Amino acid sequence: MWRRVASVSHLTFAHNSTVNKNACTFKCWEAFTTEIPRKEKTTYQTAKTPFITFVLGGPGSGKGTQCMKIVENFGFTHLSAGDLLRREIASNSADGIMILNTIKEGKIVPSELTIKLIQKEMESSDNYKFLIDGFPRSEDNRKAFEQIFGAEPDNVLFFDCPEDEMVKRVLNRNQGRVDDNIDTIKKRLKVFTALNLPVVNYYLEKGKLYKINGVGTVDEIYKQVHPVFSTFNFENQFCSEVLC
Repeated sequence: MWRRVASVSHLTFAHNSTVNKNACTFKCWEAFTTEIPRKEKTTYQTAKTPFITFVLGGPGSGKGTQCMKIVENFGFTHLSAGDLLRREIASNSADGIMILNTIKEGKIVPSELTIKLIQKEMESSDNYKFLIDGFPRSEDNRKAFEQIFGAEPDNVLFFDCPEDEMVKRVLNRNQGRVDDNIDTIKKRLKVFTALNLPVVNYYLEKGKLYKINGVGTVDEIYKQVHPVFSTFNFENQFCSEVLC
């Protein structure tokens, strides 16, 4: 179970004294502390404290593709807010119907619902490194996350990409998604500009934001992403875990 504590700057948990610290996973963490983890190569490798990265960018900015490369090279668990919402839609639940109607209108799904889906996935994972892709989409999302989790993300990636390039990419991916049509894309981009950019600016002022140029090949863009995580030695740790 989780216990929340207000005004926490990083997501750091205290372990139950009866649990071996090296073996403790996300399900074992019981409380938040106000201690700020130092950015040393051994901090996250030994303490196994949860490390959360928000991945922001407009539809078609390439953030999902880059998340796959981060997962492959650094062993993160990728949680796509959009995928979680679409999965709920497919379940034909009451929440799913409401989500579908909201997405069709190009609006933002209520914060508490999105966070509930994200939290459920995190609590069921044995990992402690999470990429939360496509969230928060608004200041309301951000504030709700901090209130519910009692913490801020460790860092934030923002994929900056021109609108015309994003529209072209979304129309070309042809995934059969309900939101992959020109009218909905334009609505989503309008909402993104109005609601998501204040979130980007908030984390920029906090010194947590890494702005990534979203134009170029996948490998060219990843060259900007890799250094963000390599300083934590996640790459070597992941190799050790999978017996590289």
